[in-house]
Amino acid sequence: MFNPSRDEARNFLFETWRKRREGALLTPLEDLTSQLIGKHPEYHELLTDPGRYQNKDYAPEQGVTNPFLHLMMHLTIEEQISINQPHGIRAHFERLTHKFESEHEAQHAMMECLSEMIWHAQRNHTTPDAQIYLSCLQQQ
Repeated sequence: MFNPSRDEARNFLFETWRKRREGALLTPLEDLTSQLIGKHPEYHELLTDPGRYQNKDYAPEQGVTNPFLHLMMHLTIEEQISINQPHGIRAHFERLTHKFESEHEAQHAMMECLSEMIWHAQRNHTTPDAQIYLSCLQQQ
């Protein structure tokens, strides 16, 4: 799923959760995704109702987390850790896991930094800068 659209990403999450609930065979990516969804019971009901939530917007000013973005950021971080890109990300993850005594909470801390990097790129109309991400992680 390289650079999926919003609808494609959401459909992937809906379909993965449906397959897990039905006990269907999952691809490795779907299996990882279903495990991440499993760690977020607050999203389970939402992911069973694509008709209601497929087009729902989650504006930052509403003060609520976008569950789709949250789950996709988990997937992004999982991929980064697995290939250690940007270089050194795995060491940051291990350090934060030790600090928070939880891989899941370590990823949540990493999401803050990933979000900051994305925000800078969007604000400046540039490509994401891994140094911003890594510098933020160093301060976590």
